[in-house]
Amino acid sequence: MSSSDQALLAGTVAVSGTEAFPHALRRLKEAFPGVDWQANDADATVALSIDDSLAEGAFRIETTTAPSVAIAGGSLSGVIYAVEHLIANGGTDPATLAVAPGTVSEAPGLAYRTFWTWDHSTNWELSQVGVQEIGVFNPYSKPPGGFLADYCRLVDFCSLNRIAGIVIYGFLRDSHGGIEAAQELCRYANERGVRIIPGIAIGAYGGVYWEGDHQYNLSTWLKKNPQFAATMEKGVGFQLADLSFPLNFPHSDYTVSACPSAPETIEWMEEAVSWLAETFDIGGINIESGDYGVCGCDRCVARRKNDAEAARRRDDHGDSWSHTDMAENFPRLYRAAKAKKPDLWIYCEMQWDNLLDPVASDAQTSLPPGAIYQHTANRSFWNRLRTELKRDYVEALPTQPNVLRCQFACQWNGDERTERYALNARVFADMATVADKVGMDGLTVWGEVSSYCATAELSYLAFARFCWDPTLTWERFLDEDLAPRLGGVEAARRFVEIAEEIDANQTLPVSRLAELRAKTLAASMAGDGEVARRWLTLGEQIARREYMGA
Repeated sequence: MSSSDQALLAGTVAVSGTEAFPHALRRLKEAFPGVDWQANDADATVALSIDDSLAEGAFRIETTTAPSVAIAGGSLSGVIYAVEHLIANGGTDPATLAVAPGTVSEAPGLAYRTFWTWDHSTNWELSQVGVQEIGVFNPYSKPPGGFLADYCRLVDFCSLNRIAGIVIYGFLRDSHGGIEAAQELCRYANERGVRIIPGIAIGAYGGVYWEGDHQYNLSTWLKKNPQFAATMEKGVGFQLADLSFPLNFPHSDYTVSACPSAPETIEWMEEAVSWLAETFDIGGINIESGDYGVCGCDRCVARRKNDAEAARRRDDHGDSWSHTDMAENFPRLYRAAKAKKPDLWIYCEMQWDNLLDPVASDAQTSLPPGAIYQHTANRSFWNRLRTELKRDYVEALPTQPNVLRCQFACQWNGDERTERYALNARVFADMATVADKVGMDGLTVWGEVSSYCATAELSYLAFARFCWDPTLTWERFLDEDLAPRLGGVEAARRFVEIAEEIDANQTLPVSRLAELRAKTLAASMAGDGEVARRWLTLGEQIARREYMGA
């Protein structure tokens, strides 16, 4: 398109609606500092607004040759995405924003596009000490400011790439700022159109306030009310199908649980969830039943025996969780949260690897419509889902709407080696495409590793792009997204080939690793800036393997 076919925003540009969208104006100023934004007697105008007829995240850009640009989003996030679209397509002249006349409309293919994280192992600010790579019941080892330093960077990435929300387990800890830090993170994220979604478990995982001397911390409450503690059927821990070793956890304040049959437990949880929704400008809550053991007290055993479906299906909870416990208690917490903030995304964990053979299905009919029902898949189960899961089956589920959660491509799978730093772009693309095809409404993946690591960055981009547009092809993604970031189409193909070779072959000889490392260093020297950085991070992964194998 020639410059004569474009509306050119230059000189003075008046922007209306910025009181509600301060980040939109901030991004325009950052991208085009030579334009006099928000000026009087303007040569051009940009109007920002919400259009409730659009879906969350959707946007419309209407441009005239006057020039004027009208941006409408179905939510604040939609306005942010529209501005980022303008920036990405507006040219490289810092004094002129070029916009094609006419109307551009986009909407997300999958509504629920979410990162899953633990606070202690989320590492996006790489200059601080205390980095951890795995675990659940971990103390927070970074400086107190590390929580905001990590998550603000993660929010920025999500805002830029149309990733709607971030689940955070460990959202509230005294050791990383408690209430004040959590409130500041919510403010920062909301301004950028990203939902913060604290993760909690019913009567487990520390309650609503994960760690600290607080009335809604589980350990604090049970010390005052020991009669409501769970009587665990076995030691605290669990075994994932795709992890070669069992996960056993020492008894501590982190691993205590409350009895789900005690009315006082759920009353306390309802009160805590209401406080959470009132005190923080959160975008949702991720609720699970706790997955490291089941209460085996007389009252719990009797209650489950009286449930006809649980009695018929002996695999109600295996050894680690109870679906009937979740079905009886989740609706109360759902209602408590929605009563405070009706627009919250409330995720309900359906636990692992059971979507094709659901247990306690009678009990699940009592779960409320409108919650987001999250079905987790380890890699071996995903290999079944991608061919066996059908649209009519998903549409007939008693739980609606439904999303997939990827419980691999993260810290929780592998042998001696984690897939945390692997190139997972193809599998994320595949999951998004299949989810859309079979009528699932979203996808959740782990987002703990910094985008500094190119294999993680490009995997996240695949997640973002294919969730937004599940009709995208791998070749288009390679051409439009990977090629500009890696030095061209052929360079992008080489990067993917090398990364996938080292991921698939953990016993490559040192000679082959040296050959691949040399290729990555040559590619980094041929590029500059971010292109060089991406090749260097791949080369560093290979060099580490090479060094350990020498």
